[in-house]
Amino acid sequence: MALRTVCAAALRTGTDLGVNNARAFVTTAFLCKRVPPLGPMPNEEIDVKNLASVEKYRSYNRYFRQAAEARNKDVWWKTYRSYVENADPEHGAERVDIGLPYYQPCRTKEVKKKRQVMKENKKNVELERASRLRTFKIPLDQVQETWEKTTGPFHVKRLADHYGVFRDLFPMAYFLPQVTLKVCYSQDNGTHVHYGNQLTPTEAATAPQISFNAEEGSLWTLLLTCPDEHLQDNEAEYIHWLVGNIPGSAVQAGEELCHYLPPFPARGTGFHRYIYVLFKQDGPINFQENIRPSPCQSLVQHTFKTVDLYRKYQDNMTPVGLAFFQCQWDQSVTDTFHNTLNMREPVFEFIRPPVYHPPQVKYPHRQPLRYLDRYRDGKEHTYGIY
Repeated sequence: MALRTVCAAALRTGTDLGVNNARAFVTTAFLCKRVPPLGPMPNEEIDVKNLASVEKYRSYNRYFRQAAEARNKDVWWKTYRSYVENADPEHGAERVDIGLPYYQPCRTKEVKKKRQVMKENKKNVELERASRLRTFKIPLDQVQETWEKTTGPFHVKRLADHYGVFRDLFPMAYFLPQVTLKVCYSQDNGTHVHYGNQLTPTEAATAPQISFNAEEGSLWTLLLTCPDEHLQDNEAEYIHWLVGNIPGSAVQAGEELCHYLPPFPARGTGFHRYIYVLFKQDGPINFQENIRPSPCQSLVQHTFKTVDLYRKYQDNMTPVGLAFFQCQWDQSVTDTFHNTLNMREPVFEFIRPPVYHPPQVKYPHRQPLRYLDRYRDGKEHTYGIY
């Protein structure tokens, strides 16, 4: 109330005296209530009017040393990092690599091999002629193979971090997918699973074909899960497929612990992530506790956590492969809920009912000219053809 009286008096005085800058009095009244800082501000000792007198660092090492001292010095203000650390104690914590160790190839051998290939290409007459005539075709299969052996695993890991795959499946952990996992739902349409591409539930209605490079005599475990689909628990997942003790790359010969369940993203919940994870086993594993009945029609039995499975068998298997796609609702999801899961379909969006029209009359009185358009069946009409 006192501040309002001061502002009103200042405006009245400015009007009576003919002063145009009456706002200056109001601003001064607000600034007089400003609270002083609790301590010295950063770089308060520097005289900005005489910057020539500021001591120069003269070397980068000295600047770096003083910057480190200033960073470790206790200050009275609260930094953004302290705010985040108080809100999330695990912020900035180092993640654990749970995958296979990565062996960096020898740089000298790589350079020597590259120079040898360039020397052979320069001596190749047919290659020079195709390049000059602009008929040279790059073999994309070789490019794909080279990418998978060099920078491919790092790119896949970066995409998995972008989509939050490691955050939701393996909290505070990650792995480098060194084994390329190829998932194909339809050979005719070329419906492949890559790293975040979009598929429809209709395209993923049946179990896909899986292929990967495996040594003879090795055992593997394949998992398909969805961290976004659970209807009651945000931290839980729904398992869609689990095959253990796969000999080599023959998925059909493995022990099917959970039969394939088509994706069922609820209507109105947007895109869901469906993630394939490939584990390499050190030997045969007894999965009797993880077997689901067939057919499994209960969502309670499909409730699952990947991190719990890994913690249980982490001494006997290691994640090495990854592939995932995104999916949202279509009409086949309704059939999955009704026929496969035997339950009502949950809907999280408003379904607008059709527009109501009163019964059509033969002689409409005082109706608009396009009265009959309300009662068309939507099919193409043949006007004037009898």
